[in-house]
Amino acid sequence: MPHLPASEALKRFRVIDLTQVRAGPTACRQLADWGADVIQVQMPEHMRGDDTLGGQDGSDYQYTHRNKRSITLNLKEPEGIAVLKRLISSADVVVENFRPDVKYRLGIDYESLSQAQPGLVYASISGFGQTGPLAKRPGFDQIAQGMGGLMSVTGQPGDAPMRVGIPIADLCAGVFAAQGILVALLERESSGKGQWLHTSLLESMVYMMDFQTSRWLIEGEVPKQAGNFHPTSIPTGVYKARDGYMNIAVFGSKIWERFCDILGAPQWVHDPRFHDKKGRSINRDALNAEINLRLADHDRAYWVERFNEGGVACGLINTIKEVFEEPQIEHLSMVHEVISKHHGAQRLVGQPVQLTRTPSTIARAAPKRGEHSEEILLELGLAADELSELKSRGVY
Repeated sequence: MPHLPASEALKRFRVIDLTQVRAGPTACRQLADWGADVIQVQMPEHMRGDDTLGGQDGSDYQYTHRNKRSITLNLKEPEGIAVLKRLISSADVVVENFRPDVKYRLGIDYESLSQAQPGLVYASISGFGQTGPLAKRPGFDQIAQGMGGLMSVTGQPGDAPMRVGIPIADLCAGVFAAQGILVALLERESSGKGQWLHTSLLESMVYMMDFQTSRWLIEGEVPKQAGNFHPTSIPTGVYKARDGYMNIAVFGSKIWERFCDILGAPQWVHDPRFHDKKGRSINRDALNAEINLRLADHDRAYWVERFNEGGVACGLINTIKEVFEEPQIEHLSMVHEVISKHHGAQRLVGQPVQLTRTPSTIARAAPKRGEHSEEILLELGLAADELSELKSRGVY
């Protein structure tokens, strides 16, 4: 079927997705979820490499590639490149995550394409940037987590560096690339011109280090591991009630006073070890031990109710199963259902931003490789006999 927009917001834009694995497909999923006609270009089945997320029938792939259409093109053949250029000429945006030199070798770099298409927005995602001493290195999420500093501040103090449990560098690079594309499209409305934008796993990871970078750049302090506790706001972290662990966050002197009252320890407000931020930092281990001792008197549900009544931020630490049993998650309608003609009914997490007039939906399940090749080629004006010829030569 033709383009089935998931939202009215971006339905006028066509995006050519030349990406593989996660960061690039994440960027394109963002655009597809807001209604763009995202056409995923993949190698034909007989030529494909290991470019999928757990296989095309896996849950990871189904989540990442929903709301897209798929075409196969053999980019090792001149005819395949010619068809790709024709497809790009119909589009507003190209997204790629080739090694930096590949696009130039194929003749589909921004400089080449923009000569005939000055309004084209061209997005590149790489491991380390388009230029520089590491530009040609292969990129991988955990490598960026380490080089960008995240692993040095994650984990228990004194333990080995620790990765976080999601591919955060890939995901952030994808989201930032999508944001850059939207900025470029917005600017194009006034200038009439497209532009080349690029980001990388490494740049995204360094940016996401946020206040930890300013601790070094402004204050000259090298942040260290703080485990499950906030490095500067104390007490904030993971604490143990009678029936298990929970998060508690105490920010500011007023909240500190309320916290002490709820725990039945109002004397801590005037205790020289704990009465100010500096003292709580120096004596954090003693304070945390005292807190856990008092929390052990009751279950988490009791403390969650008491703390929230008093305006102290806290919450359970849910498994993924428990996340989707959380009443607030159900209320926010984050889970959407879509029917895949290949796999039946699927439940997937939708966008975390809710636009009241042009909401995002999941209108189309992830496609099979090349599922929409012929319909897209027909949209480009190719005749049926041309399609047969291209098919017989393995171009798509």
